[in-house]
This record gives sequence, structure tokens and C-alpha cells, in this order.
Amino acid sequence: MSNEITGAQALMKALEAVGVTEMFGIPGGAILPAYDPLLDSSIHHILARHEQGAAHAADGYAQASGRVGVCMATSGPGATNLVTGLASSYMDSIPVVAITGQVARWAIGSDAFQETDATGVTLPVTKHNWLVMDPGDIAQTVAEAFHVAASGRPGPVLIDLPKDVLQARFSYHEATPVDLPGYQPKLKPNLRQVKEAAKLILEAKRPVIYAGGGIVASGAGAALQRLAELTGIHVITTLMARGVVPDDHPLCLGMPGMHGNYTAVTSMQKADLLIALGTRFDDRVTGKLPAFATRAKVIHADIDPAEIGKNRKADVPIVGDARLVIEELISAIGAEYDKGERGNYAAWTAQLNDWRRRFPYRYSQPDTGMLKPQFVISRISELTDGNGVYVAGVGQHQMWASQFIKFRRPRTWINSGGLGAMGFGVPAAMGAKVGRADDEVWCIDGDGCFQMTCQELATMAVEKLPVKIAIMNNAHLGMVRQWQELFYEERYSQVEFGWDIPDYVKLAEAYGCVGLRCESVDEVDAVIEKARGVDDRPAVIDFRCDPRENCYPMVAAGTSNDDIILGPEFEQAHPMHGDTLYDTEGPDAGEEER
Repeated sequence: MSNEITGAQALMKALEAVGVTEMFGIPGGAILPAYDPLLDSSIHHILARHEQGAAHAADGYAQASGRVGVCMATSGPGATNLVTGLASSYMDSIPVVAITGQVARWAIGSDAFQETDATGVTLPVTKHNWLVMDPGDIAQTVAEAFHVAASGRPGPVLIDLPKDVLQARFSYHEATPVDLPGYQPKLKPNLRQVKEAAKLILEAKRPVIYAGGGIVASGAGAALQRLAELTGIHVITTLMARGVVPDDHPLCLGMPGMHGNYTAVTSMQKADLLIALGTRFDDRVTGKLPAFATRAKVIHADIDPAEIGKNRKADVPIVGDARLVIEELISAIGAEYDKGERGNYAAWTAQLNDWRRRFPYRYSQPDTGMLKPQFVISRISELTDGNGVYVAGVGQHQMWASQFIKFRRPRTWINSGGLGAMGFGVPAAMGAKVGRADDEVWCIDGDGCFQMTCQELATMAVEKLPVKIAIMNNAHLGMVRQWQELFYEERYSQVEFGWDIPDYVKLAEAYGCVGLRCESVDEVDAVIEKARGVDDRPAVIDFRCDPRENCYPMVAAGTSNDDIILGPEFEQAHPMHGDTLYDTEGPDAGEEER
């Protein structure tokens, strides 16, 4: 019949209907029927060089743009190559829709060529997934998939499409409004709990706001800043929340955690109230959990009820969207102000400011000698005036980037936080540039990470995406080397890459990019500006950095945040002792650990 279309055509119509304009993928046998109507679609498909690259690109696109990222792959190895990217998106609550081909319906379960149970394999690392067995279900499934990915606590989903479902002809009908009775995320908070939280905030003497990635997902940055300014309470921004309050705001304490700054880490340890908003008490933040913030009461607000109380008991649990929770908190606190109730945090603020003055991030860059990666990253931040989009791989360079780039806006810091997937940087930067075409995009990468996914340079060169890739090349797997130095008696096992294989300049040029190298302090600014001037292809800079440089501060895995290591120039044993308000005395002294 003339009004019939194929399942593949239905897929493209459905993707267009939910607003997809870009997607990343690689064709193969089972998904091939979908690539034919793609030629007639308005969707711009970016041909990745590896499915992992496509998945990370979709993640970077989603983080940078706030829209749902889309990736597509074939069955079997195509689907399994997406798994690392989906796992990263799942850990960081990033909305991604993955579309995979599957063997024909009659062959499922027969160990057919390139058959893999894609829904089974991805079940632990997706928010939900679908195996579509009827072409008539395609449009509705696509609509539901995008709804689930983007609503509530965001996350990746997967649609698996057998080849004969894509080939089948049927009478197409548009999707109906999505109605999923078993999936109803709670957005509005309980006002009684909000009022209880407001009272705790006014009673506290040493409160801090602990803001996580949920602030970014809900678009709550402006509301969070209003809450901080209304109350005078300082804000800690986790690795996934950098930029939700500008780093130069007087109430922003920056990043906590394993490589967070002293003031952020110690303020949480010594607080009497943690106002946790859109965050999950990750082990990299808490350190040894029984020793974490033992004297603090906890207000924990999150859209996912499963997170509340999972790692730390909440004195006031609030389920709801972070922006709506904060707006209600502002109203409730304002009502208390109208009654003449006010919090008094003056002594606490003085202590925080003293810590900030005494214990900033530190490094030493001599005029001669090897480059320090902290200096290079600081110069990138300063020369771009903090107005770029900054993407990182995973490792020392990721931590230095989170420390030394001065973030001003949400969605300008993109990384693989929870999974810590090496190889994330290059393809995610590609996705970020597609999602934010008018912004300058920098990838801060390591030589280890870069070599895992550098083939996506070819994709970016073909697409004429002028991403800047700054390789902090220390000729080692830097973070692993640091751990071996500190905890394995300097027994360096399988961590040295060497400087010369590959030659990153020649490699970049072979991929159609501009290749640059920098080895001295007086070259740094000029080479950064040269890369910034490239507007029709990627520019790759090989910054030869000191391989002996370690990333500090550091809280060793499994230890208390009280045991933070500031660096070799400081005394290591409990550097905060003798500084805090209530170390050995005060209203909480002797209180049992929670």
C-alpha cells in the first residue's frame, strides 16, 4: 500500500519527531537498513571511527548542550563497544539514547553471526532498554525512550531493533503522548520537609551546601546562587557540578574529594550541617565513610529516592527536582526571616576564609626546566578567560583541570566522573563541539587517555570541528605512577609510555589536524594562541610535562578526609589540627560518630 513505510523509515521519522538533529554512529549489517533512510533525513549523522567514540560523543553532546545525545551501532561488537560509554553516562546521569541493530527475529537466540543480547548486556548500565519486536511499536518506543532518558534522574537508554523489524513494511502512525504508569518521577518536594530543612539551616553554626551534578541536570545553578546569597552559606561544587556557582564568587569553595581543595574537604569534615543537593555521597567525596563529617546533620535532597540514605543517613530527606527544592527552600527561609529568625555563621565564615588564604592550590613553575601541567592548564584558562567549554579525560590531568580552570557557567566542564573512563576526552570534546558549535572547546587530555580514542581526530577533521586538544604528556600513566610512588614503594610497574612513540605532532598531521609541540615556559602562551587561531580542523598540542609531578591535595583511597595530604612542602599529619573551631572543644565535643 502507498501509505506503508519500512521500520527503518519509521525510526527516522520518530527521531525527527522528538527533535533529533545530530547523532553519532557507525553502520554495520544489522543496523544497515536504518542507514538508507538516513540519507533522506534532516538528521546530521557524524560517522565515528569506533562505537565507543560514538557513545562518548553522545555523552559530551548531552553534557554540553543539555539535550539528549544519540548514538547508533550495529549488533554484536557494535553494541558491546557502546557499553563503556553507556556505563559512563549511567554513572553520571547523562541523557543518552543508544540505538542498536539486532539479528532478525527468527535468529534471536541461535548464536547467529554478530548476535549479542544487547538488552541483557546493557541492563546494568542503562536506565531502561527495549527490544522492539513489532515495527508498529517503533514510534512509541522512541518517544518513550527520549522521555525516560531526559526526565527524573536522567540517564542512558537503549533501543534494540532486529534487522527484519527495520525492513518490514507497515502503516505508520505517530506516537501518542507518553504515559508510563510505572514511571512517575516525583518533582515537587514535600513542603513539611522543606520547612524542617529551613529550621535546621537557621539553627546551624557551621553549614555548607554540598552541590552535585543534579544541580546541572535540573538547571538549578541560578537558584542555588540565590540560596547561597540569601543565607550567606558557602557552596561546595563536586566534580560533576563545577561551574554551577562561579569559581570567583565569594561563597564558592570549589571542589571537595580525593583531589579537592583543603577548604572544601575540611569544611565538610567540620560542618555541623550538610545541605546536600543533587548529589550522592560518592566515596571519592566522603573518603572513609564512618569518618566523614561525623558531627554534621544532613539535609539530603535528590530526585532519585534510592540515593537518599544509601550511603549516609539523612536527618531531613527531601525527594524532588533540585531546582524546585531550592526554590521552596528560599521561600521557607524567607518566611523564617520575616519572623525575625536569622542564622549566624560569622565565626564559621572567618574560619573558612582563613583556610582559603592559607591553603590554596599550589604548584611551582620555574622559568627553566620542565613544564608543570598546572601551569599549562592555568594559562589555557586565563587565555580563554574561562569562557570555553573544557573537556577532560581521566587521571591527573582531569584533576588538575578541575582545580586550575576557573569555571563561570554550568555545562562548561565535561568529564567522566563516576566511571572514570580513560579515552573519554577526545570523543566527548567532539560531541561537545557539535552541541555547542559557537563555543571554543578545549580537551585537556593525558597521553594515556589520548591514545585510547585518538582515532576520532579523523572524524573531527572530516567534520571540520576546530576542537583544541592539549595533551599533558608526561610519558606515563600519571595517576597510576603517582600511586605506585606513594603506596607501592616506588615500584613502577607498566606505567611508562616514553616520549617519542607515537610522535603526536606527526600523528595529528596524519589525521588531517594541526600538530604542535611545546616544551618550555616561554612557548606556552604562543602555542595556545596558535591553536586558538585554527578554525577549520582540530589542533593537537603535545605539552611535554614533568613526569614526576604529583597531583595534590590528595586523600588516599580508604582513608579519612582528616588525613588529607597537601603536598610534600607541608607537614602531612593532620594539617588542620589546631586551626578548626571545634577540634577538641565546643558545643559538639564528644558527640559520637554517626
